[in-house]
Amino acid sequence: MALEITDATFEETVLKSDKPVLVDFWAAWCGPCRMVGPVIEQISEEYQGKAVVGKVDVDANQEFAAKYGVRNIPTVLVFHKGEVVGRQVGVSPKNVYAEAIDSLL
Repeated sequence: MALEITDATFEETVLKSDKPVLVDFWAAWCGPCRMVGPVIEQISEEYQGKAVVGKVDVDANQEFAAKYGVRNIPTVLVFHKGEVVGRQVGVSPKNVYAEAIDSLL
C-alpha cells in the first residue's frame, strides 16, 4: 500500500529517507491519475522494504507540488538522498517506474 504523504510529512518521509523514494502527485478528479494509481500500488508492494512509495494529493497538499514544479498530473518524482533524480509526467508503463527505482538500489 502506497503511503499517503502530506505537506506535513513530506520532509520526514521523502527528503530524509535513506531509501529511494517514488512519489506520485495526483488528484481524485484526474482520469490519468486513476490509471497510474494501481501501478503505483503494485510498485509499492514489490519494493516494500527496499524503497518508499507514496502519493501526494495535490488538491490537499500544494506546498511540495509547487516547490518541485508539478504543473501537470500525474507526475511521479523519484528522490534519492533528498534530491529529485527522476521525473515522469503523464501515464507510463510500470517498468518505467520500476527501472527508476532499480537504478538506485
